[in-house]
Amino acid sequence: MKKAIVCVDDESIILNSLGEQIENMFGSDLIYEYAENAEEGMDVLEELMAEGIKVMVIVSDWLMPGKKGDEFLIEVHKKFPNIIKVLLTGQADETAIENAKQNANLFACIHKPWTAEQLETVIKSGISDNEKQGDE
Repeated sequence: MKKAIVCVDDESIILNSLGEQIENMFGSDLIYEYAENAEEGMDVLEELMAEGIKVMVIVSDWLMPGKKGDEFLIEVHKKFPNIIKVLLTGQADETAIENAKQNANLFACIHKPWTAEQLETVIKSGISDNEKQGDE
């Protein structure tokens, strides 16, 4: 089964940087998809699932037009509970982070600016956790 990582951020420069770092870490082992808002992110997830591709991790920005990242990740969790959810933020307040922890089973919160090491550690442990879920 093919596996994917999805990144959602309304700032294309952030999305490009994030994508480049993740692709450099994991190479051609995974499929990478990107979206610039929550609605587009959900469409991407639904398309991947329909194609039989397992989304391992989703990394979502918090402050986006239309829908905040915590609300988006809660929706993702309701539809796709096994996807590991990571919130990427420079601005989320503790209430939003707690909301995502309580209602979206948030795996991690990475604060902007992030380091490549932080990103790699969180995503690798997220993938590992996702693979363990499949064994249960």
